[in-house]
Amino acid sequence: MKPVFIVNGFLESGKTEFIRYTLAQPYFQVRGKTLLIVCEEGEEEYDDVLLKRSRTVMEVIDEEEDFTPTQLLELEKKHKPERIIIEYNGMWNYKEMKLPFNWKIEQQITTIDASTFPMYFTNMKSLLAEMLRKSEMIIFNRCDGIEDLSSYKRNVKAINQQADIIFEDSQGEVNQIFEDDLPYSLDAPIIELTNEGYGIWYLDSLDNLERYIGKTIQFTAMVLKPEEFPKGYFVPGRMAMTCCADDMAFLGFACEYEKAHTLTNKQWVKVTAKVAKEYFADYKGEGPILKAISVEQTKAPKEEVISFV
Repeated sequence: MKPVFIVNGFLESGKTEFIRYTLAQPYFQVRGKTLLIVCEEGEEEYDDVLLKRSRTVMEVIDEEEDFTPTQLLELEKKHKPERIIIEYNGMWNYKEMKLPFNWKIEQQITTIDASTFPMYFTNMKSLLAEMLRKSEMIIFNRCDGIEDLSSYKRNVKAINQQADIIFEDSQGEVNQIFEDDLPYSLDAPIIELTNEGYGIWYLDSLDNLERYIGKTIQFTAMVLKPEEFPKGYFVPGRMAMTCCADDMAFLGFACEYEKAHTLTNKQWVKVTAKVAKEYFADYKGEGPILKAISVEQTKAPKEEVISFV
């Protein structure tokens, strides 16, 4: 299988800059040829010296109808590369991209210009979501002067919970702690989660679980009882609109509750629980586990679906 690395993002989002940086790194100076396929040309260009030093050949495909498995195989046959980098056009729907059968995506990275992110997120959300959904790494660059990076992170995490998100400004990587932006107090004896608070708590727990270990939380939730779950566990959570009305996900963590067998799917409950970190088979490792203090039947909230939009 031919390894493929995809870098996508809208025009002037920093794709070329990131690829040039990668090609210049010693760890990338490996044997064999690299085929770089560029699908849009912005203000930044590739230096011939860098391409030669990194044994990289560049081909340009600037029409979406020409980006076909047949055409890509012709380029592979022409250059016989060991690896392939694709700088994908941000205005082409990533969902429609088709690669040759023997090409395997090793890594997908999305670059985002933080200064224009709100505009794209508001006006081209579906197109952006397709880029983000399967990216292992998402890089926000040009973050200078932007104070609300926490909301950027929440918006992206709602679409792709597993991705590593990196913020960079002119000084390098931004190591910002977003605890001050939380809509609840971590020092409260019981952290009461509103609709907005639940979504933020869920996403923040994926990255900063240590903040919550031993804390008591309380929230209204829908019951989910997966068939494969062990006895004495259920998932209290909320349906969330992560991109658009057609893009829904159930957000919740496993909860240990001795009377879980008395609950029914889609029942609404008020959960009070302590947060712990334990191994859980469904996680395939350690993760957030809720230890129920009380689970009480309650009415459905006025807004059953929470939103990150």
